[in-house]
Amino acid sequence: MTAAPTPSANAAEVILSYHQRTKHRLERYAAGPETLDWSEQPNPFREYSGSARILLPLGGDALKTTFSDIYAKEHGSAAPLALDSLGILLQLSLALAAWKEYGPDRWAVRCAPSSGNLHPTEAYVLARNIEGLTDGVHHYVSLDHSLELRRTFAATAKVEPQLWIGLSSIHWREAWKYGERAFRYCQLDVGHAIGALRYAAGVLGWKAEMLESLGSRDVAALLGLDRNEDYAGGAEREAPDLILRIGATPGVSRLTDDEPGVFAGEGASDWQGRANILDRHPMYKWPVIDEASAATRKTAAAPEPRHRVNYPPIGLGSPEPAAGVILGRRSAQGFDRSASMGSGAFYHLIDRLLARNVAPWDVWSYAPRIHPIFFIHRVDGLEPGVYALVRNPDAAMRLRQAMRPEFLWKRPEHVPPQLDFYQLLPGDCAKAARTLNCHQAIASDGCFALGMLCEFEEIVRGEPWRYKQLHWEAGLLGHVLYLEAETLGFRGTGIGCYFDDSLHEILGLKDAAFASLYHFTVGRALVDARISTLPPYANRNVANQTHPEAQGSDAKLGGMHKGEAAMAEEASFERIGVEAARALIDAGDALVLDMRDPGSYDGGHIDGAEHVTEANIFNFLSGTPKDKPVLIYCYHGNASQVYAKTFADFRFTKVYSLDGGYEGWRQRGA
Repeated sequence: MTAAPTPSANAAEVILSYHQRTKHRLERYAAGPETLDWSEQPNPFREYSGSARILLPLGGDALKTTFSDIYAKEHGSAAPLALDSLGILLQLSLALAAWKEYGPDRWAVRCAPSSGNLHPTEAYVLARNIEGLTDGVHHYVSLDHSLELRRTFAATAKVEPQLWIGLSSIHWREAWKYGERAFRYCQLDVGHAIGALRYAAGVLGWKAEMLESLGSRDVAALLGLDRNEDYAGGAEREAPDLILRIGATPGVSRLTDDEPGVFAGEGASDWQGRANILDRHPMYKWPVIDEASAATRKTAAAPEPRHRVNYPPIGLGSPEPAAGVILGRRSAQGFDRSASMGSGAFYHLIDRLLARNVAPWDVWSYAPRIHPIFFIHRVDGLEPGVYALVRNPDAAMRLRQAMRPEFLWKRPEHVPPQLDFYQLLPGDCAKAARTLNCHQAIASDGCFALGMLCEFEEIVRGEPWRYKQLHWEAGLLGHVLYLEAETLGFRGTGIGCYFDDSLHEILGLKDAAFASLYHFTVGRALVDARISTLPPYANRNVANQTHPEAQGSDAKLGGMHKGEAAMAEEASFERIGVEAARALIDAGDALVLDMRDPGSYDGGHIDGAEHVTEANIFNFLSGTPKDKPVLIYCYHGNASQVYAKTFADFRFTKVYSLDGGYEGWRQRGA
């Protein structure tokens, strides 16, 4: 007689079946709505009527923390945990970054990206002893950057200020557009939210860490998500995801789950507020999403030792203010097909994907399970083709054995030693990348595209809830790519629409041991000035509340819907003549760069000029203050405009190209 399967085994079968069912295929897409009425899009903002509300302060732009500082173990004193700093934490993670307008349409974009700009992730603040804020559970409303008090905690002995952030998902927000595949996208969005919170915490000198011992029922009870009466009348339910503990104490190396106070419910007030209905006339139902959600509820988590690999210390990062990078992050909607990325910038980017014990990978103990498969189009020094980055040495042999035997597994020349980065298959792969990604040009027009190949079936069968966590890791990895691409003058875009098994076939995968969970692409974003950008909280009348680019414009390609729009503003430089260049140099603060060949430079150059080449330009881009004047010249003033545009793309604010080049300078006897 065969034993009845355990609940965990049943759950594993359910979620593995869901994943198989929701694959896009060349011959058909996963089940979704046949039509969309954008005028009936679900309300993107959840609110609880009847809850007391408090506006949070803004002011993240004023912080001087550099983006590089976020990765440092210690980068000066941590901000005190107070209402002002809590406001900044949420402003730089989950708040609105801008309002967009195009014709009669108006929509918001946020610091954290979301599939289709639909934002299914909700956030809750659990606070104790934060001056100006009632101890209790608060719901965050990004629309006006406010908190709604849902429940007051019982009084306790005076403790240090304590803060937790809870995350949940409203699956219908994504299912409205994407149908059955939406559960996947909701989990990717949670991963992006985790990354956004960890980076924002780093700006303040704080840490953030997932409370891994909490189950789904614990999270639901703590956030009030299990209260049927608060969602009466058809209000969409929220699925519990996780709680992060925010550590604001300098020197904290390991955060714990068992801090007193916040998890004791005795003596707390009743809950207050009722959730609003986001979609009063849903046209479709996707019950398989509820089945997937139930199958991935976390009960008891198996302990996992904290992952550690002895990588060399993380290298020099961007010196620009972190808040500017975060508030300026956008998803590109189209790329310049002629642009390329230098190998130094590329290796810098993928080095940040290694799971060192720094932000954002210190947010949990789980070992990295995702290994990106790159489709390289235009990266200087790398032959076009298919490559793999192995992020966990323990998986290297299994990956090789699972993939095609004819793959090269060849380390490119000059690859940094800490990167297990290999060429698998040489050749032009632009058409393949475009086809794999639902025939989207963004996958072929960027400098590279990638698929996030995950160690899959064994982990999900062992702990079905890890299906969610694996997607969170993919979203977290995508968030690193987004922000690091911004610091390099490029833009990223997450891709949720791809043909799952077509990628697996290219790699020679025969079973579900590995699966691709998310795709991504990076390149030089195109510009279209038709979309105007407005401040996110203009009515708040707060100085410096938005990134300076908020007065610019962004990319919108023909036929793209407002919910998918993203910024790709034009960067600029100034062409100047010899006299203006002489005055700039005489002022004594300019960086002067000569981009001619080495022989011409050695034969004569402007006094004080440094020689810049493809091999060393990244050193100047990453190591020069963004407000320092930069003058670039070539032979006759043409090619220098390309490098000037590159510096402008990296957000240098005073960039000049010398008209007439060195020949004009020499002829004028300057």
